[in-house]
Amino acid sequence: MCPLDTVNRCAVVTRKGGAREVIAWQTGTARLLPRMVAGRRSGPVFLTDRRARPSVARNDVDPATGRARLSYRRAVELFEAHTKRFDDGPYTLHQLRHSRLTHAAEDGASTPVLMKLSGHSSVRSLVKYAKVSDEGLRRYQADSDPAARRRR
Repeated sequence: MCPLDTVNRCAVVTRKGGAREVIAWQTGTARLLPRMVAGRRSGPVFLTDRRARPSVARNDVDPATGRARLSYRRAVELFEAHTKRFDDGPYTLHQLRHSRLTHAAEDGASTPVLMKLSGHSSVRSLVKYAKVSDEGLRRYQADSDPAARRRR
């Protein structure tokens, strides 16, 4: 893990294919993140409950606790288990990621912003996931209508 810049709410991450880039997070994440890292300055953010096996790669182990990086498979299991009680649940991490894109698109985010947010390098792949609802389009048009009365 690269050091987290909690003051500026950003960090450098490695995406698929090895591309490194800066990500930024919003207030909710900024409030929760210090609890997740609990003062750690290196190692993975999300950790398993027990110590890592000797075969786990050194970069995937927190040097302070010896606990391993939480696998994507286990993160999926945990997320789905904790979202079963919600309407239309359980949700998947994939749905969570792409619902963020849809909300940003409905709020009027530009294509370059959506591409940066999603990590997509192709507009074609972005279009598959950023689905604007009819209500989202109506809301965007109402909010951006220059002839409409300005709301306070």
